[in-house]
Amino acid sequence: MKILIADDEFDIRNLIKISLEENGYTVFAARNGKEALDILLSQDIHLAILDVMMPVMDGFNLLRKIRESSTIPVIFLTARTDDMDKVLGLGLGADDYLSKPFSVAELIARVGAQLRRSNEYLSPKEQVVSTVTYGHLSIDKEKCCAFKDGVLIELGAKEYKLLLHFMENPERVFTKRQLYRAVWDEEFYYDDNTVMVHISRIRSRIEDDPQKPKHLKTIRGIGYKLHYTGGQS
Repeated sequence: MKILIADDEFDIRNLIKISLEENGYTVFAARNGKEALDILLSQDIHLAILDVMMPVMDGFNLLRKIRESSTIPVIFLTARTDDMDKVLGLGLGADDYLSKPFSVAELIARVGAQLRRSNEYLSPKEQVVSTVTYGHLSIDKEKCCAFKDGVLIELGAKEYKLLLHFMENPERVFTKRQLYRAVWDEEFYYDDNTVMVHISRIRSRIEDDPQKPKHLKTIRGIGYKLHYTGGQS
């Protein structure tokens, strides 16, 4: 597995690189967002660990570039602990967020967890049905792409997994905790706000008016469900 680490602090970058390589990963290191983007364009990277505050191109703008064409897992590793920064990062499509100072052992564990879940959803499997369709939405499970009315939807890895979960269980109501367990599979780290941020991002892609969602509906006091008034096509 190839992992990209982008951080302008040499000591942190080197520590993570050595630790990941000791665990069998191939690691590419970048000092800023521009170097990281060049690596992403030239290598088949499976996961990225990004600092937020970097010269030339910061982590948020780098993530925007990544999400234009890729659903690889992205972990933010940053000294910035402001909740709004975390919300922004998750809203842009980040899959996890660790604050400095951090535990190297925990970071390695989270990298492994993200890669396992990514492989479960993003690698081809022996499936009778590779396309899931519900209303005006469809997902190609082999290519890991989602479409609205035949037009490609830009989604991060977690948004893709959430939407797939809803589409494979249409009209079923899920609590936030159930959704977190199904997609993040981390009961201990359950974060109510994380689910809400990703739901909001999906709505911005599939709803005509995200402020008045007709399809990904909130069931007050319970959670969410995917609904299509015209029935399943």
